[in-house]
Parts: sequence; structure tokens; C-alpha cells
Amino acid sequence: MRLELFTSAFCDPCHRAREVIAEAQRLVPALHVDERDVAAHQAHAAELGIRSTPTTIIYDGDGGELLRAEGVPTLPRLLTALAQALD
Repeated sequence: MRLELFTSAFCDPCHRAREVIAEAQRLVPALHVDERDVAAHQAHAAELGIRSTPTTIIYDGDGGELLRAEGVPTLPRLLTALAQALD
């Protein structure tokens, strides 16, 4: 299971998103998290259509996008998407 978190340096909601994602990772140890600063990964962010930070993307086992959340995701929403990724 893979999650990508797109952040920026001075983004207060990004700090909150990291906390929620850390809790999800604690509950789902198989979750692999890649955090990407949009300034350092401009081409990749543009390719994926990232328009704001934080943006969280969860991928299914085949690499398809299962969930995209702009802003701070909720823990229940992340856990629901992760459970779907296991199916």
C-alpha cells in the first residue's frame, strides 16, 4: 500500500496532515508513505495535477489512484480508503 503526501515548506495544514497520516501508518504498518515537497518535485506534482497543499493520494495494489484528498484528511477517510486498497 502506498500513500503520497504533497506538501510545501510553510504550510500549516501540512503539519496536521502529517500527524493524521502518521497515525494511519501506526495503525496500518504496511502503509508506505512518500512525502514530496511540491517545490522540489514540481514536474511530478504538475503531472499529477496537484493544485494545493496538502494533497494526499492513496494508490491501490496496481498503482491506480484510489483516493485523492486536498486539505487535511480525516483518519476515518484514510482508513476506509486503505481498507479498500486491501480488497
